Amino acid sequence: MGQSSVRREGTRGSASRARDLGWDESLYGDGGEGAAAGTRTADGGATDDGEGDKGARSGSGNGGDGRTSHRRGGSRRRAKKSGRRKVFRWIAVTLSLLILGTAGAGYLYYQHLNGNIRSGGRAGGESGVKKAAPNALGDTPLNILLIGSDSRADAKNVALGGGKNERDRKPLADVQMLLHVSADRENASIISIPRDTVVPIPECKDENGTAYPATANRPINESLQRGGPGCTLTTWESLTGVYIDHWLMVDFAGVVAMADEVGGVPVCVKTGVWDKSNAIVKGGSGLQLREGTHEIQGEQALQWLRTRHAFGSDQNRAKAQHMYMNGMMKKLQSQNAWTDTGRLMGLAETATKALQVSDEIRTVAKLFDLSMQLKNVKLDRLTTATVPTAPYPAKPKEWLEMVPSSADKMWAMLRDDVAFDKNGDPAGAKPTVSASKKPKGPTAGAPDTLGVTVVNGTGVDGRMSVDGRASSLAKALKDKGFTRAEATQTTEPRKDTVVKYPKADGDQGKSDALSVAKALGLPDSAVRADASAESITLVVGGDWREGATYKKPKTEAGDLPEGADDKVDCMDVYSVYRWDGKS
Repeated sequence: MGQSSVRREGTRGSASRARDLGWDESLYGDGGEGAAAGTRTADGGATDDGEGDKGARSGSGNGGDGRTSHRRGGSRRRAKKSGRRKVFRWIAVTLSLLILGTAGAGYLYYQHLNGNIRSGGRAGGESGVKKAAPNALGDTPLNILLIGSDSRADAKNVALGGGKNERDRKPLADVQMLLHVSADRENASIISIPRDTVVPIPECKDENGTAYPATANRPINESLQRGGPGCTLTTWESLTGVYIDHWLMVDFAGVVAMADEVGGVPVCVKTGVWDKSNAIVKGGSGLQLREGTHEIQGEQALQWLRTRHAFGSDQNRAKAQHMYMNGMMKKLQSQNAWTDTGRLMGLAETATKALQVSDEIRTVAKLFDLSMQLKNVKLDRLTTATVPTAPYPAKPKEWLEMVPSSADKMWAMLRDDVAFDKNGDPAGAKPTVSASKKPKGPTAGAPDTLGVTVVNGTGVDGRMSVDGRASSLAKALKDKGFTRAEATQTTEPRKDTVVKYPKADGDQGKSDALSVAKALGLPDSAVRADASAESITLVVGGDWREGATYKKPKTEAGDLPEGADDKVDCMDVYSVYRWDGKS
C-alpha cells in the first residue's frame, strides 16, 4: 500500500522522500540535484521550483535555519535515516505480506466455493422453445426451474429420507417449481406442478449420452430419471412454451443445510399436526408441530416440505412448500442477505455445497448475479401458484392431470410476461419507453419462394377437429402471397398454434418462419425450431379454431384461473393428523 502511494505522489524526482521513508533507493535512483523541486520535503513542507538545493539542505532534524552545512550533522542524520529505513522497510514488508495474504486468501476462498459447486447440462433434449424477445428497454424475463430430488445416494440423504434399499435407484423430482421474474424485475411468481401429474416427457439424453425415448403419459417426477435435471427442464419447456434459463436442484441434506443457515423459516399450522402412520395410511414425514407459527430448520424443515398426508393432498403440499419459499424470501430480506458481507459468505458456503446447478451458472459470481435479480422484488409482488389438476382417469387414486384451460392460461401469462399479481402500477402509470427495433438476422425470403405446410391440430381437450381448418388457412396464406402453401391431411393435435422451421436452416429459417407468423397475426413466440421439420410448418392449434387472422387471448395482471393462487397464511390440517400437543 505504502509503495504504491509513494509512486502516485511523483516521479523519480521524489527519491529523497522515498529514501527518507526507508524504501530501497535502487527503486528510484539518486534523484540528482534539484530532483525534489516542486515536491514535498521530509518535514511535509513544499519547496519552490528551482530551489531543490535549499530544500535538500533544510531539515527539521537539527532545528537548523537552512544555513546549516550539509556536512555538519550529516553522519547523525544518516544514522537516524538508517534506523528509520529499517523500521519503514519492515512496515512495508509486513503490509505487503498482509495485502498479498489477504488477496491470496480471498482468491483461494473463491476457488474453494467454486469447487463446491456441482453442475450439469442446461437441457436434456430439444423443446424448440426460444428465449422471449426483449422489451423496449432490452430486458427479458428470467425463468429458473427449482428441483427437489429424493435421492438416497449418500448416507446423509438416507438418514433424512429413509429408503436404505433405494440407494441405487435413480432419483425422482418430487418438487418442481418454476420461478419467473419479470423483465422489469418488479414482480415474480413461483408455479408448481404436483409430482404425480401425468405429462408427455420428450426424448432426452443424460450426461453420459444415454438416450431415453419420449413417453406420452407418465408422472412428471419421472423426468429426472429419464435424463437428469436437464430433461426435467426440457419437459417444462415443451409443456409451457416458456424458455427456461437455468435449473437449480437440491436434495434432502441440502434443504436441511439451507434452513439451518438462515436460522429457521417461518411457517404456520391452524392446529397441531403430527404426520405419522395410522391404521389406514402407512408412512408419513414425521412432522410434529403445535398450533401456530414456528421457525423451522434442520430435519423439521425437510419434514415440512415432504408432508402430504397431514395437509390432505399433493396440491396442498405445494401450498405448504410455497409458504416455506415465501418465508425463506422474507427471512433473507430481513437479514439484508444481499448486502451483509457476513451473511453472504455464510450463505455462499452453504448454498454452493447444497445446490447442483446448470453449467452456465456454475461459478459463485454468476450465482451471486442471479440472486441479485431477486433482491428488489417486494413480498406483495411475489405470487405462488399451483397448476389446477383433476384425477387422471386411468389411475384416479394415484395420478393427476392438468386442467387444460387453466394450465393454458397460466402458460400464456408466463410467455407474455403478464404479472400473476394485481399489485403493480395501474395501466399508464409508468412512462413508456420507445426503442427502435433493430433488424435481427437475415432478411426473410420472398413469400412466393417459401414452401409452407399447414396441419390441422385443433382436435384437443376432447374437442373434435375443425373440418377444413388446414385448407382454409392455406388459402389465407396464398392470398397473402405465400403461393406455395399447401394443406396436409395429417393431424397433429396441440393446444397452441406454432410455426415450425427446420433447425438446420438456422437464422434464415427463423426469419422465413417469422414472416409467415407475421402474415397471420401470430406472435413471435409461436415460432419454433424443430429438428424433425422438413419445411416451414404451420400447426393450427386448439387456440385458433376460427378466422383467418390470429387473435391473441387477452390476459390481465392477476387474472389467474380459479384455484391456481395458493398463497395461505396458515395451513389446514387433515383431521386424522391433528395433534393436541400433549401425547
